[in-house]
Parts: sequence; C-alpha cells; structure tokens
Amino acid sequence: MSDAVALRDRLLGRIAERTATIGVVGLGYVGLPLVMEFVRAGFRVIGYDVNAPLVDQLMQGRSHIQDVPDAEVSAAVQGQRFTATTREEWLAECDAISIAVPTPLSKTRDPDMAYVLSAVDAIARQARPGLCVVLESTTYPGTTRELLQPRLEGKGLTVGQDVFVAFSPERVDPGNPRFNTRNTPKVVGGITPACVEVARALYESCIDTVVPVSSPEAAELVKLLENTFRAVNIGLVNEIAMMCDKLRVNVWEVIDAAATKPFGFTKFTPGPGIGGHCIPLDPHYLAWKMRTLNYKTRFVDLASEINAGMPEYVVQRVEASLNEYAKAVNGSRVLVLGVAYKKDLDDVRESPALDIIRLLEARGAEVAFHDPHVAAFREHGYVRSSSALTPEALAGADAVLIVTDHSSIDYQAVVDSATLVIDTRNATAALRPGNARIRGLADSPDGRWERRVRPR
Repeated sequence: MSDAVALRDRLLGRIAERTATIGVVGLGYVGLPLVMEFVRAGFRVIGYDVNAPLVDQLMQGRSHIQDVPDAEVSAAVQGQRFTATTREEWLAECDAISIAVPTPLSKTRDPDMAYVLSAVDAIARQARPGLCVVLESTTYPGTTRELLQPRLEGKGLTVGQDVFVAFSPERVDPGNPRFNTRNTPKVVGGITPACVEVARALYESCIDTVVPVSSPEAAELVKLLENTFRAVNIGLVNEIAMMCDKLRVNVWEVIDAAATKPFGFTKFTPGPGIGGHCIPLDPHYLAWKMRTLNYKTRFVDLASEINAGMPEYVVQRVEASLNEYAKAVNGSRVLVLGVAYKKDLDDVRESPALDIIRLLEARGAEVAFHDPHVAAFREHGYVRSSSALTPEALAGADAVLIVTDHSSIDYQAVVDSATLVIDTRNATAALRPGNARIRGLADSPDGRWERRVRPR
C-alpha cells in the first residue's frame, strides 16, 4: 500500500470512527451552524476566528447567530466538543478543516480574496500529511485550484496524496424554518478523485445528502448559478413591478395568478432591493471571472443594474405618494419599518433599507426606523437605534415605509394609525382594498385604472 493510500484510508477511518478533529475557519453565519452539525455528529471541533471578542463570546456559551441557540453553543463548549480560538497553532490538531470566511467585493466590484488567502496561509503553516481542506466561501470558478492548491503544495504537500483539497459551496439560508445545514444537500468537488472521496465522507458524516461533482470548478459554479438564477429572476419581477406601475395593474395579482400554473413557472416576488451576503455579491464573481476571459455577462449585468436601482425607485414612490398629500420629501418625517435584509432575521448586511434611508436623508427627509429584530446598527461610525412602534410614532410620520415585512409587526395597527403607508412587500395586501392611505411598490392595489383622488 502506497503512503498516499495509507494517508487517505487512515483519514477515512478517523472520520468514520468520529475520532477525527474537525476545524472550521470563520465562525459566522456559515461557520457556526457547520460547527454545530459536526458536534452533533460526534466530532471534536476547533473553531478558528481572528475576531477575539466573538471567540470570547462563544466560549462563554453565547451565540451571535439567530439560528443557533445559546444553549447549543454552551452545551458544546461545556462538553468539550467545541473550542473557539484565535490561536492559529491549534489548527495543527485538525484532521479536516472547512474554510467559511467572508468573500466581499472591492469598490470596483472585483473579488476581495484577502480573507480566503489569510485563512489558507494560516492552514498551510500548520498543515501536515493526511489533512483535508475544504473551501466553502463563495468565490469565482478556479479559486480552489489557483489559490489553495499552490499554497498547500508550497509547503511540500502533494494535493491528492498528502493533502486532500475540495470545494463545497455553503448553502445557508438564515432564518429558513424548513431547510438548515443538515438537510440541505451538499455539493462537493475535489481536485482529484481521492479528494472527492475524502471530502464526501467528511460531509456525509453530518449532512443528509452529499452530491459529488467532477471538479472544484464545477462546484464553484454551482453556487454562482444558484444565486445568479435568483438575482436574474428577482430583477425580472422588479422590472415587471415597474411595468405594472406604468400600466396601472396590480403586480401582486399578476404574480399570484401566474403562480397557479403547475409547470414552467417559478414564483419570485419584487421588493425594495436585494440584500444579504449572497445574492447582491455572487453574480459579480461570475461576471468578474468571465471578464478575464473577454466575455460579457449581459443577463447578469442587467439584472444587477435593475436590482441595484430598486432603492432609488422606492424613494421615487415615496416622493410620488407624498406629493399626493401636497408634501415634499424635504422636511417630511419618514418611518421605515424593517432594516434587516430579510423577513424575521436580524441581519442588515447589504440591506436595501440602508440605501433607502441614505437616499431619503439626502433628499432632506427626517428618517427613523423600527425593527423588532434589529435594536441598532452601525454605519460609517454612526449608530442608529430602533424607535418604538407606537400609535403616536405612526401618526406623527408623514409616511410609513414598509421595507422588511417582519411577521411580528401588527400591520392592521400600522394602517389604522398612519396617514400614509408605502408597502414594498405586500404586507398589507388584506388591508388595501378600499383604503386610500396605502400605496404599493406598483400602484393600483385594487386593479382599477383610474387615479386616486388625493384625500382632503
């Protein structure tokens, strides 16, 4: 038996017997849920992160992720199944390491690989024969082979023999009550067949379904296709919403009726823009990679342009609605309901609400916000705090703008107290018929063609 086969078989045996130590680099929205799945599967897990306050918080048994309860983190720490650390040398104890660090875009919309490179370099300094390294961070096709493989082989390790390298895109959907890390199928693409075999065994130990593909490039492109598909379709329905406004047709009625077709149609809904760490960013990774190959991603670029323009469109809707009341945006008080990028979540990353607030304030509006999941957020060194949602606050606003349709908000109370409501999420659908104070993302909520008479 060759040394390479012996290393592979030994690692596969440690995974099967749950004696392997698993490392997770990056303890955010992707990394921490993955840690908990490996812990539940019976492994000892080392979580590495450069954020010292976060590491301290986790070691005190307190989670920063809404989908991971404090009690689960506390039990894993107290049971000595999970250790969070900022000490790079602890990675030397790991048999397999998953990388789940951020992959932001630069100001020029190019991939910023600094976090990935820092993580890989830390792993390479501690690497030893028999290690499996899997990149989960969303990135452009070619990253695993072009960035990970050379850095590990630069330490004298041969990929596929001494070290096993693969890409497995994260598919976390924060706040999803149905699908979580365990029951969402996991795609895996390795640099060699041995890499696929080891990475597949690693994830099959804690994930219900693992889907192997032929290469890391295929796995990298899978994630980009998934989120580009969503971005393009969201861009389509956002443009349909603007069309419906011109045509005086209720966009929600059109979409709901189209969704009754049992084949050939997938329902997407319009909104004030797209947020989170995936959909606003991932298509740009694909577009950037294709630009290096002298190919223009026309569909992707157009969808991104439409989606990026939605906050401006929403502000124009606010302007038009206030004009019906003989008011200008300048000097008006606007109460924004929801700043999280997604319903029933506390995450404001890339939230369109932030752009909307900035645009309104640039036009002279006085803006406050209420979000039951976000007590405060920091932007450009300034902390904004959520206001109480009282009848007085609603009545005192010239316009109430629904940006995120959190389930816990009483929209009947909102409509009862507010003078004007602009609803970008169709949260007030049941309350709109006959109510002249409610405006939608596309106007004409009752399907009539005539224009409303301004209330006196």
